[in-house]
Amino acid sequence: MTDQASAAESGIAGKPTSASRTTLSHIMTHNDTNLLGTVHGGVIMKLVDDAAGAVAGRHSGGPAVTASMDEMVFLEPVRVGDLVHVKAQVNWTGRTSMEVGVRVLAERWNESTPATQVGSAYLVFAAVDADGKPRIVPPVLPETERDERRCQEAQIRRTHRLARRRAIRELREKRAAEGIGD
Repeated sequence: MTDQASAAESGIAGKPTSASRTTLSHIMTHNDTNLLGTVHGGVIMKLVDDAAGAVAGRHSGGPAVTASMDEMVFLEPVRVGDLVHVKAQVNWTGRTSMEVGVRVLAERWNESTPATQVGSAYLVFAAVDADGKPRIVPPVLPETERDERRCQEAQIRRTHRLARRRAIRELREKRAAEGIGD
């Protein structure tokens, strides 16, 4: 049984992708720069985590915490004066976790040129209750072909995350059994 099927069987109604999709926009200032004079990657990562967290909390109907960042790709530098748009949506849900996909776009604040994609990321969030224990999340209901594709790709990333985690655990157990420490 898939995680989405088990969440659905728990009696929780699913939510369409559009129900929690959001965009966070921010003008970059000199306070956001690194030593090269462009916007620091950590500033962009915080905006990504903020937008993804809002989406995860909105979708799950309560608190959700960042469990992992699967991938963060910086495609172009962001400059002072850029208006950055961070667009996030739930791509996939498990029983207590969800993957949020994020696209980062930037445009000059004083120009009418279209925004350019400058980054992307995939984050996994776990829904938690007041005691910090995992809680069940509603299944996400893809609405478009693009949403379906994102859901399928998220399942592939999840499979790879779990396989990587298992392989590392097995390697550590083997090394420990051979008396090889860290």
